[in-house]
Amino acid sequence: MSKLRKSVVNLIYEIGDHSGCHQLPERSFFWKGRQFPVCARCTGVFIGQTLAVILSFIVKIPTLVSILFLSVMGIDWGLQESKIKESTNYRRLLTGVLGGFGLYSIYANIAKYIFNRFKK
Repeated sequence: MSKLRKSVVNLIYEIGDHSGCHQLPERSFFWKGRQFPVCARCTGVFIGQTLAVILSFIVKIPTLVSILFLSVMGIDWGLQESKIKESTNYRRLLTGVLGGFGLYSIYANIAKYIFNRFKK
């Protein structure tokens, strides 16, 4: 691996670490033998956030749907944290997508509201 590529890869892992992700190998996906820089849930959160930002320009996502999506992720995390049911990486990914989408949809709705208030 080239020195530049290695520096970029290390930077990505450092960003993942600073984002608050625990980066546990058993809760992360691997690609070609290399661990993702963030865990499965954080990977899903980033995907959901990106989708929410893009879709917020096209449609209005109802706040109730956003709260429901966030709740699904919270319930999955809570069940795992309380040792009631261990989550799988694919379920972490899915609930992360929902949670990230829900949170950023709320942010987008707030931003649109503020923008429209000042536009008048």
